[in-house]
Amino acid sequence: MLVAAAVCPCPPLLVPAVAAGAAPELDRARTACLDAVGVLAAARPDRLVVVGPDPDADPDDGGTVTYPEGAVGGFRGFGVDLDVRLGAGAPGDGGPTRPLPPSLAVAAWLLQRADWADAPVEGVGVAAPLTPERCAEAGGEIAARAPRVALLVMGDGSACRSVKAPGYLDERAADFDERAARALGAADTAALAALDADLAYELKAAGRAPWQVLAGAARGASPEGRLLYDEAPYGVGYLVATWS
Repeated sequence: MLVAAAVCPCPPLLVPAVAAGAAPELDRARTACLDAVGVLAAARPDRLVVVGPDPDADPDDGGTVTYPEGAVGGFRGFGVDLDVRLGAGAPGDGGPTRPLPPSLAVAAWLLQRADWADAPVEGVGVAAPLTPERCAEAGGEIAARAPRVALLVMGDGSACRSVKAPGYLDERAADFDERAARALGAADTAALAALDADLAYELKAAGRAPWQVLAGAARGASPEGRLLYDEAPYGVGYLVATWS
């Protein structure tokens, strides 16, 4: 069952080596993410599952990809010679040949930064177009993997908050992000499940599917939510929240 969750954004810019000279601009976001990971450790889970958007996940083939502890990723695609691995397992131990997707690589970097050693870790990559219903099913399956499961949920809000945003300015973006922030801060599973998948796609909100996986994992529970960070640097909605 789910005992705690942390929600974090997943831009590679969160990694200082990738952000380079712009790194200080996301210092507050990094601090909030590390505080959120601390909430997971305090819950003393039996297993930590990291969930994030995955371009390799096929919605016609279950919509998710599992990455075992020790799976490796990196940031060479962003011009940085930096590798990370998921959890404390030896690199490649039982893992797939494919590398971690960027969202899970950022999560692996966060866990390394936090010196995570509190429970075994595995990753689940989620297809961006996965339906809310299938997201809920996947969340329920993840929550049943151990008696005490914690989730680290990676995903960004809309990418359309300004004219310089990746998706340019869309007047609907701020309202979408506000509803997502309110739901995450209140641990409102019904509100998260109700987020419009088509609108999220139009607004390039990569966090929609992982957030709805979280909603499915928490079904039947009554977690207490807390919103730690809600800003839109670079025109992209970044949210950090904890459920416990």
